[in-house]
Amino acid sequence: MQTLLANATLVDAAATEPRQGHILVEDGVIRDLNAEAHAAPNREVIDLRGRTVMPGLIDCHVHVMASMMDLAANAQLPAATAVLRAVPILQGMLARGFTTVRDVAGASYALAEAIAQGLTPGPRLFVCGKALSKTGGHSDMRPRYAADDPNPWSANPGALGRVADGVDEVRRACRQELRQGASFIKIMGNGGVASPTDPVNWYGYTPDEIRAAVEEARDARAYVAAHLYTAEGITRAIECGVHSLEHCNLIDAPAARLAAGAGCVAVPTLVTYEALAEDGPSFGFPKASIAKIEAVRKAGLASLSILRDAGVPMAFGTDLLGPTHVRQCEEFAIRARVLPAREILASATTVAAKLIGMEGRLGVVAEGAIADLLVVDGNPLDDITVLAHPEKNLRLVMKEGAVQHRHGL
Repeated sequence: MQTLLANATLVDAAATEPRQGHILVEDGVIRDLNAEAHAAPNREVIDLRGRTVMPGLIDCHVHVMASMMDLAANAQLPAATAVLRAVPILQGMLARGFTTVRDVAGASYALAEAIAQGLTPGPRLFVCGKALSKTGGHSDMRPRYAADDPNPWSANPGALGRVADGVDEVRRACRQELRQGASFIKIMGNGGVASPTDPVNWYGYTPDEIRAAVEEARDARAYVAAHLYTAEGITRAIECGVHSLEHCNLIDAPAARLAAGAGCVAVPTLVTYEALAEDGPSFGFPKASIAKIEAVRKAGLASLSILRDAGVPMAFGTDLLGPTHVRQCEEFAIRARVLPAREILASATTVAAKLIGMEGRLGVVAEGAIADLLVVDGNPLDDITVLAHPEKNLRLVMKEGAVQHRHGL
């Protein structure tokens, strides 16, 4: 079966200008950008009347298993409940135009396979399994006075992380996650907002522990992503070989220059702090965590400028939890306060595709690329906030050549 998207305006971050064409899609792949616009046997023709066709979006920092804002409670959900609560989260992301996401703590390779097999609609899923932290770090969700097993819920699907202390435990944990299908390793390099006992400015791991994770990932032809806020934590992670720098709200210029020189990618996630501050109290976000928000929220926009000035590539990320997943596209509007439209579009397409190892296959409108395509009203290169309002501007979502959502066409 073929699909012809006729009379399209083609836009992607890899092209200097929009261009006109007729896009022929066959067997999940873009076959021709200049096809003849006519009907044929086994071909559906969709006349776009000049609307914009762009690549499917890629969110490089999601938690599809986080159906609750209280992550300790989320970790204790029964397995069936946790998985079924993830289904509408996945469906919502796809409906907003995110045809691929990188889950940076919680989702399993089995869930990625289930989506690929068509058992539920959802974005293509790249996973790390459980994120790793030290005792008392950002994956330790026990209340302060608990003195029992540091991993009471880590085997549960709703648990986003696990505790691993010392070089040997970190190595073993990395090997287990990689064996179970992780395409990268996630570690906690600073304290965090959502965990109960770790101030944001804590170091997450010692240099030896980080280097052990990096070595295990590299041996598996993978990389390490690290949850990071402070310039000191970021510097330690870079010096130990971490590739993907998550959040980075409190980065400074020297750390950013170090990141650029090391070829790192940053994944800012500004919308989550807006969501936590505005919606957290009503959705059960713990009081101890709410008190930590402002320390990183206020610095978010400045971090974008610091990273850009240093030449650090930035991928698109959101890091939303519980009911706030619906705010995913607000990240476009927040970044637009600081960054130009083309760079924001690249963050959710070409930069993101390179980070997940799909450069040239995803994130572009090009012959031979996977046919993950969106049809939108407006040109995101002129106004990136077009993408902040999918309910108004998103007309069609195609994933691997199959139309997933269609409105007004």
